[in-house]
Amino acid sequence: MKNKIRVNPFPRLFAFVLVLVIIAVAAAIGLFYYIFGISEPEGLSLASWPQKFTDNFSVWMENENGTLTVEDIAIERLDEYGLWFQAVDENGKEVFTHNKPSDYPMSYSASQMAAFSTSTYENGSTVFVGRFEEDGASWSYLVGFPYAIGKHMLYYNRENVGRLGPVFRMGIGFALIFIVLLVLAYGFYLTRHLGKITKGIDSISRRSYQPLPEKGMFREVYRELNKMDTQIRGSDKLQKDTERTRREWIANITHDLKTPLSPVKGYAALLSGDLALDCGTVQAYGQIILKNANHAEQLINDLKLAYQLESGAMPFRPEKIQLIRCLREIVIDIVNDPAFCDRMVEFESNIEEVRVYIDIMLFGRAIENLIVNALTHNPPETKVTVRVNVDKKDMITVTVRDNGKGLDEEEQSQLFERYYRGTNTKEKPEGSGLGLAIAKQIVKLCGGEISVKSKLNEGTEFVILLPMEEK
Repeated sequence: MKNKIRVNPFPRLFAFVLVLVIIAVAAAIGLFYYIFGISEPEGLSLASWPQKFTDNFSVWMENENGTLTVEDIAIERLDEYGLWFQAVDENGKEVFTHNKPSDYPMSYSASQMAAFSTSTYENGSTVFVGRFEEDGASWSYLVGFPYAIGKHMLYYNRENVGRLGPVFRMGIGFALIFIVLLVLAYGFYLTRHLGKITKGIDSISRRSYQPLPEKGMFREVYRELNKMDTQIRGSDKLQKDTERTRREWIANITHDLKTPLSPVKGYAALLSGDLALDCGTVQAYGQIILKNANHAEQLINDLKLAYQLESGAMPFRPEKIQLIRCLREIVIDIVNDPAFCDRMVEFESNIEEVRVYIDIMLFGRAIENLIVNALTHNPPETKVTVRVNVDKKDMITVTVRDNGKGLDEEEQSQLFERYYRGTNTKEKPEGSGLGLAIAKQIVKLCGGEISVKSKLNEGTEFVILLPMEEK
């Protein structure tokens, strides 16, 4: 229940709609005062204020024996608001004035007085007309306001408008109810879909997710959830396969370490025994012990190097080197190795020399691993060719190709995995299963790329791409 309350979007939706309503009301009020308001000395007032001020101005007027008088407070208000005042008798002649502009006459006809009711802003003033009556005498007066105020008279059928009033109020009520119901329905709609999304995220974490149909307003979210589930399942499968391969590799490396240790212990026991051995036998036993000790050392060194490269602890010392010379020396060293002296290894290049910026020790190790791997896991008559080319895009291509047994697609896809040892380890148990993984890590560290192409019974080709530009 706590989770449902936490993810329920209705309070936020209600608050959002409420804020929108408040903003709309504030905007409507502001627009209303912008259209129908004026700024007067006491603040913002409606544009009807001048007419009301004019109508109420008569409270400050008196009839003293047929003479019109105006109280001092009225004069103060006129001066305070910046207004002018003019009073005329029943004949239209001026009897009192204050601050009246010179553009206005001292007498008016009945038609001129009537015209002021619809007059517009002229000569810096909008004029409003009032009337004062007391003790049988009457006067008309004009008040000029320094505002551009529009005057419009609206005529309507009051009886029909009176009937429309309840209908209008009912319509507003129904509209408000409809808006509230719409907001509630939309809130429940969002709640349902957000609940599905929350449930989907929770089921993804529990690995029990069922793909959601990618439709509706939330189709993009559902698509991303489905995509996330697919990626997580793929990651889980990869992790499971990697863990399985790692356990198999640990078992293999444990067995491989025991294999050279067994003859070492056996022949060492013979040498340390009481048996009388001739010099040739002792030398033979010593060579066997040395060979197996070297094998065990190679396994340990490969394991150490693989984890140093993966963790970034391996020192990387790049320098400008002559690539052709470096590769040629690697091939010569392998050919001179007694283990491969009778094997066919060739070196080819379409350029005399090229300089690259790499770590010579690590890169040499990668090339050596590729060549030795081709010689170790193929028949003795297999030919290995190391070739260097420079393509049109100024990329250096180093290929290590053999015409041996080749690999199937499954082996190719797993060839560079750290724990993969291939399917022919029974025939050639030498090695740690780390050589190609190490080669890939080294090539990547040197800024290059490595790939493999192979066909069964046709051979295998490793392709290394290195940038040609010097750093």
